[in-house]
Amino acid sequence: MTWRLYQVVFRLRSSLHIGCGKVGNLQRTRPYVTGRVLWGALTMRLTRDQASGRGPAINSRDYQRVGQQVHQSLAFTYFYPATKSGEDYRVDWFWDDEHSFGQRFLSSYSGTALSYPYQSALTGMLHEVEFISPTTLDNGEPVFLLGYIFERDDNKLAWQDACKRLQVGGERGYGWGAIELVEACESKDRQLFDGKAVFNVENDLPVIRLPASEQTPGRLLAHTLTTNLPAAGKLEPLVGREWRSDASRHRYAGQYVAFNDVCFTPGSTVSKELDFSVGVFGVWRMV
Repeated sequence: MTWRLYQVVFRLRSSLHIGCGKVGNLQRTRPYVTGRVLWGALTMRLTRDQASGRGPAINSRDYQRVGQQVHQSLAFTYFYPATKSGEDYRVDWFWDDEHSFGQRFLSSYSGTALSYPYQSALTGMLHEVEFISPTTLDNGEPVFLLGYIFERDDNKLAWQDACKRLQVGGERGYGWGAIELVEACESKDRQLFDGKAVFNVENDLPVIRLPASEQTPGRLLAHTLTTNLPAAGKLEPLVGREWRSDASRHRYAGQYVAFNDVCFTPGSTVSKELDFSVGVFGVWRMV
């Protein structure tokens, strides 16, 4: 079984919110796009494309079927904000300087629900949503999202066409999360993110090698299962809401809470060279 590696670049066309919990009234965003979010957006678009001409795609089993096909045929890295310099794209890693990253890429929107009879805000409904801005806040440069997609050699999904019409993240009903495909180029040198990782071997799952040493630690570029992993960084239980129509309870949209595992978060460090398989939702596991 072989895999092809594609460098994929999107231009961010509207505010982007990737949910990361709530602090007070503030709904925080992650400073990157997770594999789960990209998988969900691709699954939605591919399902609706396949149903085109046959009416709306309203059967949840169709989404489950296509979602499994995406798991089997494709794998993802996480996608990170980047800016363009000449013909090249440069990722701005949030862990290099979180304060500077926030000042350059993150903003927020405040709103509330109204009580019309009283012409006032409803009690307890004030909220603020943090987002990645489609342009940098310091000099107005366009913001891009850069990452990689692995394609199995027997893939039949038209994922590149689907990538031309994606909307990702939260608040999509307000027009947020609009992204425009800039390029999806097959990578021959197998370098990811300018050599921060290397697409290493062919296997049932793509395998990534992370160069690292005690003098130059490597950074985990996705949520990574903690099992036997000698890493240092923040831990996070990876939890997501799903729609599972075949569940005996919590059958409806967002009611089923799926717990994947406890993971090291992106940006955690390792001090020796390690190999990782890229699994479901782009989550890494040491091999």
